[in-house]
Amino acid sequence: MTTHQETRPSAATKPVRWAADAVATLREGARLRLDYSAQSLWSVDRMIDGIRREGTPYPAVETVLRGLGAYAGEVIVRQTGAEWWAGGGDHWVRTPDGRLWDPIDEARRCFTGDGSLRLLCRDATDAAASRT
Repeated sequence: MTTHQETRPSAATKPVRWAADAVATLREGARLRLDYSAQSLWSVDRMIDGIRREGTPYPAVETVLRGLGAYAGEVIVRQTGAEWWAGGGDHWVRTPDGRLWDPIDEARRCFTGDGSLRLLCRDATDAAASRT
């Protein structure tokens, strides 16, 4: 039996791992199942909002937010055929229309009450769909 394995750009290595870690952590700790669908980002936004409302200090959730942002980026990648790009320690998603999206920063903005991973995904998938 021969298996076909797709290779992903090296820029995807870290964010894919961060996303997978966030999925596993939330499944075990919060009993929240994330399935890499755009719909699942409603739950992620609500969870980040809940963390913010509890008054949790940013340094205590920085890694969690990075993982949730990477998860949202992976949702965009899977929905649009986008690719991860990296530079200077930052990671972005580049959709087929050439636009760059920063889901990790958007997760930080969600934590401050000024962002939405669900809306970022909607905008990225709408932009990618309008170019096809």
